[in-house]
Amino acid sequence: MYLPAEWHEQEFVQLTWPHKETDWADIFDEVVDCYCDMTREIAARERLLIAAQHPDEVTRHLKEHNVTSDNIVIAECENNDTWARDHAFISCIEDGRRLLMDFTFNGWGLKFASNLDNQINKRLHSTGAIKGDYVSCLDFVLEGGSIESDGNGTLLTTSTCLLAPNRNDTMTKEDIEHYLIQRFNARRVLWLNHSWLAGDDTDGHVDTVARLCPNNAIAYVQCTDRDDEHFAELDAMEKELKEMKTLDGRPYTLIPLPLPDACTWEGDRLPATYANFLIVNNAVLYPTYNQKENDETAAIQLSKAFPGYEIVGIDCRPLIKQHGSLHCCTMQYPKV
Repeated sequence: MYLPAEWHEQEFVQLTWPHKETDWADIFDEVVDCYCDMTREIAARERLLIAAQHPDEVTRHLKEHNVTSDNIVIAECENNDTWARDHAFISCIEDGRRLLMDFTFNGWGLKFASNLDNQINKRLHSTGAIKGDYVSCLDFVLEGGSIESDGNGTLLTTSTCLLAPNRNDTMTKEDIEHYLIQRFNARRVLWLNHSWLAGDDTDGHVDTVARLCPNNAIAYVQCTDRDDEHFAELDAMEKELKEMKTLDGRPYTLIPLPLPDACTWEGDRLPATYANFLIVNNAVLYPTYNQKENDETAAIQLSKAFPGYEIVGIDCRPLIKQHGSLHCCTMQYPKV
């Protein structure tokens, strides 16, 4: 049994669609535009499962945006919010079977309501929308955005998130590391102690700052502006990454991604990051922020991390207004 890397061949991707009873209400049209863009690009490459509180409304949105594909399946599910990365199943593979690991999602440490989101997995599985062997991991709080896997036994995570209050408070760092190794049949856990982005609600999810890539590479957010509020933290993170070694004792190939220029809304800086990309079959979908130079540099760097992949930008400015981006909205399911 193992936790595959995101670049493992995929069967489908899940989105959880926004609706007007969520925090998206004030910018609803903007975020629907973005979700339709994501739908178009994902469904062009593999099946897409959309969990939606109002399926008929989703169908109307897609039609209005001229998004049509036989790859799109819509399943009715009530939801508090739309961050599928964190409330969806985490999929492992064992003997040609997909194991659907259902962890507790509690709104990033009880910050936000999650009672409906935490029931989505059981509903999708019970109705047959997602097929695989259900594995209850509800004794542990874990979000998909908080861990990375290389598919070969290495997990990458952050201490700021996994040790944050209101998640697994009765457990020490050693307890949590042992749990992750046992649960995912991993060989080791690499911990980053620095992972902060202004405006982040997740306590420092690893998928906002550093991502495991093929060929023992890590794509990470680099800050080169000493006057930027992120400089000290991201510089410290870069030093940590340089000290990390592969399983056979070699340094990782580090591929820096630019830190976007400050994006603000209602006076607050938003957690814009190019590390929040989604790997799909033969392509990398990455967030853009209407910053020509930075957007283009990020694409060039991601092409180094994923040689032979198509690199596709999606304008994610609406998403960061609710403090997430492209990877946060999606969850991939490996083909078995």
